[in-house]
Amino acid sequence: MKRREFITLLGGAVAWPLAARAQQAERVRRIGVLMGWPESNSESQSQLASFVQELQKLGWVEGRNLRTDTRWWIAADPESTHRFAKELVALQPDLILSQTTPTTAALLQETRTIPIVFAVLADPVGSGFVASLARPGGNATGFVVMEGSLGGKWLELLKEIAPRVARVALPFNPTTAPYAEIYLNDVKAAGASFGVETITAPVRDSSELESVVAAQAREPNGGLIVIPDSFTVAHSAEIISLAARYRLPAAYPVRFFAALVGLLSYGNDVNDNFRRAATYADRILKGEKPNELPVQAPVKFQLVINLKTAKALGLEVPAQLLGRADEVIE
Repeated sequence: MKRREFITLLGGAVAWPLAARAQQAERVRRIGVLMGWPESNSESQSQLASFVQELQKLGWVEGRNLRTDTRWWIAADPESTHRFAKELVALQPDLILSQTTPTTAALLQETRTIPIVFAVLADPVGSGFVASLARPGGNATGFVVMEGSLGGKWLELLKEIAPRVARVALPFNPTTAPYAEIYLNDVKAAGASFGVETITAPVRDSSELESVVAAQAREPNGGLIVIPDSFTVAHSAEIISLAARYRLPAAYPVRFFAALVGLLSYGNDVNDNFRRAATYADRILKGEKPNELPVQAPVKFQLVINLKTAKALGLEVPAQLLGRADEVIE
């Protein structure tokens, strides 16, 4: 073989594995997404968009090196979460993004091998999803959306904006919020210190919501503190409408309640959790294991006050409270 031919052949041999590695690096990875709120919920859409946008910043682009398959909870179909979990696991994605406690529970029933990153969980240890926050120990890890101490904060804020409140009902769905006790206990403890009666109000369907709200309105100085779960999120418009009709001041856990003319909300910036979930997805796609990534607590919180709703309820919002608000809706 001539020297020039040998050099050409050698150069081709070197170039081939480089090209192969480049092709392998750009191979399409697959992410399943199981959302625990309805597709019609604008906040849920925003959360997923935050996840996708952060992935793009990290180099994962839909149609180039990434494919996502998304399923949304259907409020009228209680079994939809389990059915969609089966569908996503059957696709054998590289990882699955899970939004809520019910979606994570459904996914873990279907797989203990595919990595799962959850974004909106209250109590992953108590729910049995991870062994501990520092050492998850299985195929799931992610981000906690709330802390139990927020229960007391909701009552504190409600009393600040509506000082006459003497009784609060705490609506939640036991099926979609098995973790509710961590909030209920904190609200009850705060209620004892504020001299406010707290009433646990489990609701399992929308017909029970009006009964709870109407019962609060039969006596003066009633109020509501809505516990975060996929049921209360799905029925947010109905809850807010009932609170307005019966003229009850209410505190909510997520911003979009206030955006939908709820009185006030205080809680984790959920979009931030989804951005952080994208960083975990990136690390897993690059080879890290879920059990190597600790569950992380929320770091950004938002206080939102709807001034128009306060005026409709005849409430004067203290200037000091307005000054602390991250957003005031007029």
